Amino acid sequence: MGIMTTLPLGPDELLTTTRSVRKRLDLTRPVPMELVRECLEVALQAPSGSNRQGWHWIVVTDPEKRAAIGEYYKRSYAAYADSRVSASSLYQDDPSRAETQRRVGSSATYLADHMGEVPVLLIPCIEVPGGDLPRGNQASLWGSLLPAVWSYSLAARARGLGTAWTTLHLVYEKEVAELLGLPADIRQGALIPTAYYTGDTFKPAPRVPLDEVLHVDEW
Repeated sequence: MGIMTTLPLGPDELLTTTRSVRKRLDLTRPVPMELVRECLEVALQAPSGSNRQGWHWIVVTDPEKRAAIGEYYKRSYAAYADSRVSASSLYQDDPSRAETQRRVGSSATYLADHMGEVPVLLIPCIEVPGGDLPRGNQASLWGSLLPAVWSYSLAARARGLGTAWTTLHLVYEKEVAELLGLPADIRQGALIPTAYYTGDTFKPAPRVPLDEVLHVDEW
């Protein structure tokens, strides 16, 4: 029995309203570990290559460790924002998309400033023999972890929690591994801030029309 009743969301509504939550993460309300465990129990039902289940899940709640990870993330985000066209400047020839990107950029900056304050930071990891990532196509490796991460986010949404999928901390993957005492054969795949969210609910986001990206039988 879970510690809370899930929200009354049908499958399509759950899938289309699980958004990246940044500004609406509640930084002051604690998240019970049992609720995180419920979400991870759901995540463990995701597929993995040859059913190896080589994943590991690092749940960081210690304030000092969260603050340290937040500083690494903020440093990485600052370099990212300085080194390329910012999200807020994209699609200037399309006012509706430009406004969406402006909001994305603003919320991303907010999250970078407050990552270390989010009550739960989840770092999904996967075992890699020797610790060295394979050369060439890595789809099989990450395909054995990332579906489970998305299942975690969906389970969190169903339980009134918000998440955001981030990877910028991986610039400092080695430093974070040392901070958390990770073995050399454990590689990190993402950083998922997790918290209750403010406001009532979420709605589907604007997307490129399907027919612009759909290819049947050939390009």
